[in-house]
Amino acid sequence: MKKPELLSPAGSLEAFFAAMEKGADAVYAGLHDFSARAKAKNFSLAQMERMLAYAHGQERKIYVTINTLIKENELPQLVDQLAALEGMRVDGVILQDMATARLIREYFPGIPLHASTQMTIHNSLGVKQLEELGFERVVLARELHIDEIKAIVAASRAEIECFIHGALCFSFSGQCYFSSFLGGHSGNRGRCAQPCRRQYTYRGKEGYYFSTNDFSSIDMIPQLIEAKVASLKIEGRMKSAEYVASVVGAYRLVLDAPEGKRSEAVSEAKELLKLSFGRVPTKGFLASHTPTDIATPSLKGATGRFLGTIKSLNGNRITFETKDRLHVGDRVRVQPKSDMAGRAFTIKELYLGKQQVKGAKEKSLVTTSSPFPFKVGDSVFKVSSETAFTMSENACAKKLDTVKGDKLHCALSLALTGETMRITAQVAGKELCREFHLGLLEPARTTDMESVLAAQFGRTGDTPFILSALNSPDFPAVLIPIAKLKEIRREFYRWLGDKALGEIKERSREHRKSALAALVGSRPVKGPQREELAVRLEHLRDYHLLHQESIDSIILPVSKANMHQITLFVRKLKGREQQVIWHLPFIIFEAEIPFFREAVSVLMHYGFRRFEAANLSHFGLLKGLDVELSTDYRLFSLNSQALLCWQELGATAATLYIEDDSDNMTALLAADLPIKRRIMAYSAVPAITTKIRIKDVRSDVPVLSDRGEGYRITTRDGLTVVTPNAMFSLTAFKGRLKEMGGASYVMDLSQLQPDEWGRVLGAFSRGTALPGTSEFNFTMGLV
Repeated sequence: MKKPELLSPAGSLEAFFAAMEKGADAVYAGLHDFSARAKAKNFSLAQMERMLAYAHGQERKIYVTINTLIKENELPQLVDQLAALEGMRVDGVILQDMATARLIREYFPGIPLHASTQMTIHNSLGVKQLEELGFERVVLARELHIDEIKAIVAASRAEIECFIHGALCFSFSGQCYFSSFLGGHSGNRGRCAQPCRRQYTYRGKEGYYFSTNDFSSIDMIPQLIEAKVASLKIEGRMKSAEYVASVVGAYRLVLDAPEGKRSEAVSEAKELLKLSFGRVPTKGFLASHTPTDIATPSLKGATGRFLGTIKSLNGNRITFETKDRLHVGDRVRVQPKSDMAGRAFTIKELYLGKQQVKGAKEKSLVTTSSPFPFKVGDSVFKVSSETAFTMSENACAKKLDTVKGDKLHCALSLALTGETMRITAQVAGKELCREFHLGLLEPARTTDMESVLAAQFGRTGDTPFILSALNSPDFPAVLIPIAKLKEIRREFYRWLGDKALGEIKERSREHRKSALAALVGSRPVKGPQREELAVRLEHLRDYHLLHQESIDSIILPVSKANMHQITLFVRKLKGREQQVIWHLPFIIFEAEIPFFREAVSVLMHYGFRRFEAANLSHFGLLKGLDVELSTDYRLFSLNSQALLCWQELGATAATLYIEDDSDNMTALLAADLPIKRRIMAYSAVPAITTKIRIKDVRSDVPVLSDRGEGYRITTRDGLTVVTPNAMFSLTAFKGRLKEMGGASYVMDLSQLQPDEWGRVLGAFSRGTALPGTSEFNFTMGLV
């Protein structure tokens, strides 16, 4: 059975070389822009080019992460980046925004498409849709059981990649708005502030209710191999080289172990994993549909090995009793007890009492200086050791500087006609030919001319090529002087370098030019337009809102409750079917697909034709049906290229992204496209949507942050939603939205009691503010 790829994170040069040294088959790394780990060191284009050359020289791969959402004014910069990556022959781009996919597919076809886990692909329909869009690989959501993964792999042509180790998001990846709601720092823009790791209070009891333990599936490698997962992915671009070395080394050990010795290898690997300074391990959903060990509220959310809490302060010095050995050079993180992010620093001096020491044993009362202010009671974690991966940042940079350019694989065909030798090269998707006059030649003693020619042309030396194949099936046995053959080889590779590399650069320039020229322009904002309002509700029984003159349509969920009641309301909705939009839930697990297929069939039987997609899999679910399709904000419409993608997939309307700000929204409303753009004007914000059960928390009272912000916890159909008490509202900006070109709006009243609907709809009609609500990022800006 084919061994899966072991895929390592590389957030720094040290981590990159650690991954290479410890046996990763490939790494994924981000550039300085458009990376979901914006706080990692990441890499310049020049560094990435050398890294690719180094990796390719060792027959390894690098996948570049462009796994964030792209704003409209960033599209030209994205085009420049894609052109550069295509020229470097990157092994793949891992992406979230369909704008990136569309630009690559249309203008940079040399770049393989990989779907990020941020796209929330969790069933075979989603994978098939991506296959049709040209994707070669799909990273599945981390909420899937091994049986679900196996079924998806069996139904897919695309390679399937799964996370096997590292930090877990409490929310479905790509569907968390927690950090953004608190301050505009969006996880979908690579700037998550990790509010889930902070301490909260429920009924007076403090706990880390939204903080997950760390994923570790070292025991389940045989099942993943059996499931034919193509790539096993380790999380951790924000982690140290030591973490990368330990984790890659551990999984390499198990993957390479003979089947009969795998249990011994797992035991040894687990010891290695203890050096990675992770949190408490869990197999997550991979081993159980309903795991109980993913989140433990009593455990602090910070990563690393817990050392103790600060006992006393003296100026810039902190004192604590360490539960583990500590050494000068170790790196620690102090996690405040308050609702604030932790700060990390390297220990430069260490004291036992008044005596300065290099190291201290466990259970010692130690003192060290800190560059940041902390408080008594704050927790201290060790996040890396002075025995870390031994190459320094400077040493890694020097090593990278010695790397020569990447070599192109070159296949040659040689033929001799009369006194002329014709060499045909297949390189970088092009066929290039050159002829050389040899003159009159004597017969050779050998008849194996192919070996003679391969030996000579295999010496590519400092040229930008590596000979991958050579064939000369009918080449006559002639004696070509060695000096002449060397001269031809040198001249041919020099000519081929000029020709092939020149064409590659020219191709990238042309692709860039075409992509920039095709970006959507803007149009003048139209004069007064007819206002259109869709109201999102939870229950079919509330259809009577359609009787209000100001409401054009209602949006209802395709839920079991509504499907159970559909026959009771069909007659009441007779003639109004076109005023009802049926919203598909963004999570439909594999086992649930038959129910939703049947539900869509039933609704269409009763004359309903309008559906709203919230996940890529929904296009597959509705494929071939006579429906009018629109997209929900969960499908990320933050730029005109994404809107074009939905339009090309058959959507006639798209709800703009709920995290968006006024400047970007203005640009999108002005984009010269036929697709209708809806604006979410009022809604509860699903800060977290999760499959993880939140222990010891019910929906009776809100969970509180230390700043007094309240969050409601609701659970339905196996999913839990964490919702801020403060609702999102743009009612006060209605006049401004009109000036921007807004004419179509959505009001989500599904989380309100019916007696509150009039107040909210009235505020929207008048364009007045609703006290206690949040404008989200509208004026503050989406970072």
